[in-house]
Amino acid sequence: MAKEMLTLEAFEEASEKVKEVTLETKLVYSDYLSTLSGNRVYLKPENMQFTGAYKLRGAYYKASTLSDEERAKGVITASAGNHAQGVAYAARCRGMKATIVMPTTTPLIKVNRTRSFGAEVVLYGDVYDEACEKAYELAAEHGYTFIHPFDDLTVATGQGTIAMEIIKELPLVDIILVPIGGGGLATGVSTLAKLLNPKIRVIGVEPEGAACMKASLEAGKVVTLPTVDTIADGTAVKTPGSKIFPYLQENLDGILTVRDEDLIVSFLDMVENHKMIVENSGLLTVAAIRQLDVKGKKIVAILSGGNMDVITMSSVVQQGLIFRNRIFTVSVLLPDKPGELQRVAGVIAEQNGNVIKLEHNQFVTTNRKSAVELRITIEAFGTEHKESILGALEKGGYLPKVVRTLI
Repeated sequence: MAKEMLTLEAFEEASEKVKEVTLETKLVYSDYLSTLSGNRVYLKPENMQFTGAYKLRGAYYKASTLSDEERAKGVITASAGNHAQGVAYAARCRGMKATIVMPTTTPLIKVNRTRSFGAEVVLYGDVYDEACEKAYELAAEHGYTFIHPFDDLTVATGQGTIAMEIIKELPLVDIILVPIGGGGLATGVSTLAKLLNPKIRVIGVEPEGAACMKASLEAGKVVTLPTVDTIADGTAVKTPGSKIFPYLQENLDGILTVRDEDLIVSFLDMVENHKMIVENSGLLTVAAIRQLDVKGKKIVAILSGGNMDVITMSSVVQQGLIFRNRIFTVSVLLPDKPGELQRVAGVIAEQNGNVIKLEHNQFVTTNRKSAVELRITIEAFGTEHKESILGALEKGGYLPKVVRTLI
């Protein structure tokens, strides 16, 4: 029988239960983020879980509370990402049949990964909402138990076990930053944190383009956004959970929103400083650290997941280098005569710039001898180095114009 309330006893039970399937994700001290913010910043790396995300906690605890009859009939859910894998793996561990309805647009790697845990995958609809409707139909038809990605108190209890681990390892934590999509993780973490120590501040972090929880808390009721637009696909939720909303109203100390651009540069921070792959939704808390107006506090940022395909990863790295001014493209006009290209290259080389791409356009004007366009993509050390290269080109008479482009 599922728990009806998020009680300390339920959290304690869940904390012991999830140890059967979770890996130990000890806090990682971030010297880089600590220096940047003037605080002591620790990372809770749930991206290192076997399924690549925290979702296994709630799915497994929910599965452990089902009756023999419910287990015999099996479970179902709808998801295109981390929840799908969490439910599939939990079901395999508990010896249950699992059916996962995924949108037809789900990347093949995620479909195959879910199937590898023994789940039956049904591809239906173009978006999550259509897949979810189909999952509810199948649940009613076959008597499956539907495991909701976030709007389920038992699932939220399982997710809250993260807070138990944080506080055991860092009893004097001041602030916990938690990503918010539908709100299940934030519900569990904030509720348990307040039960254990009301002085701990728990702050939710949402993508700016999908801030449904912020809108709901401001309105005092669950609000549905007309659209969502964010690269943080795991938290791209229009409507937060209605069952869990009262707990968030009571226990959450605030909401921060993060731009997609900040997630991109945070990906570089994690790769370069911690050698970690963290998906965009998991990076919300890392990006939010720059917004905190506090000093000298002990802060834990929950990295909720690390499931990112290599194509997305490549795009994020490329954009991050551009945002950090470590790669930029400049357009210059020069006479179409021998030696000009060598002279431009010499100016850049003197500034220790590294040319990684050249595009020569002879048809920018009708008079080729007067001017042709040269687009140069250059690797730099950062903003100051970029400016020195641009200054040298201008001094050389080339009047450089920075062009916003991909590599």
